[in-house]
Amino acid sequence: MRILLIMDPGIPVPPPLYGGHERLVYLFAEEYIRLGHQVTILAGPDSHCSGETVPFGINDLNRSDRQRQKEMLFVWRYLSKNKKNFDLIHNFGRLIYLLPVLNNRVKKIMTYGRPVSTKGIKFFTSLPNRNLIFTACSNYCVSTGNVAGNWKTVYNAIDFSQYQLRERVDEDAPLMFLGRLDRIKGVHTAIQVAKKTGDKLIIGGNISHTADNYEYFKTEIEPQIDGRQIVYLGPLNDNAKNQYLGQSKALLFPIEWDEPFGMVMTEAMACGTPVIAFKRGSAPEVINQGISGFITSTKEEMIGAVKNISAIDRSACRKIGEARFDAKTISRQYLDLFNEQ
Repeated sequence: MRILLIMDPGIPVPPPLYGGHERLVYLFAEEYIRLGHQVTILAGPDSHCSGETVPFGINDLNRSDRQRQKEMLFVWRYLSKNKKNFDLIHNFGRLIYLLPVLNNRVKKIMTYGRPVSTKGIKFFTSLPNRNLIFTACSNYCVSTGNVAGNWKTVYNAIDFSQYQLRERVDEDAPLMFLGRLDRIKGVHTAIQVAKKTGDKLIIGGNISHTADNYEYFKTEIEPQIDGRQIVYLGPLNDNAKNQYLGQSKALLFPIEWDEPFGMVMTEAMACGTPVIAFKRGSAPEVINQGISGFITSTKEEMIGAVKNISAIDRSACRKIGEARFDAKTISRQYLDLFNEQ
């Protein structure tokens, strides 16, 4: 089968640090190639895979609207010229990219990793269209866009083979927070939990440059970083995430928003590290209660879960995570959707 994967420019595929969908596009490309399919990636500069890569646009998340229009026109020209060369077009970028092939017989999957604009869905499904399936990364995320069209839940994935299981950690092993240091991610709550339980907390993630979140970090988080109990490591690459997640007894995920998926949860599971999360967004779908972690509703419940974390079998945590979220499993789910059309 001939597969085209599309990703917005802004971050290369695969990403050097953070970039959830960019990482997914690369994983699926490599798995499809391993299965014998021909793969082309349409993505930003410096992208690569074992198949063909067609670069376009610029790697700048703050690029102008004019630049984004140029990128849209590039994709339109490419699809108009090459649509007969593919059996499946799988779009992780803007929905409007698919306009030239919307009513073409080529099979199409449009995948979302964040809350969906229902206005765009209603408009596109009101146009003549064929062989189009919408997917999102959780039942919660599907619910934000399922106003028209054919929708399926397909969870996000990671390559579990790149993470090392740590079957046991010491009782005084640290807790970990990993993610962007925005208020909605809840690092302030993670610090409060660690101080209450007496555990060391290691924090990995990038500092946001939006004015409100930068002030949040400087005034509420940075003053509590002492380098002993509360340690900030900065942004982490895959090797560092593997190392620090593996040596932690739990990942704290005290989100204050409805997270569409949260791949850091599966990265923790791949190391055998259970996740303690607030009951928001996709967290209740991703975590198997009492097996790969605990779902809690309050800070007090999270503190209690930390104290009970030794009840989690780390090998079982990884096993159930791998069965549900490994790239080999999820890529086959997408291929099954192709075969169903």
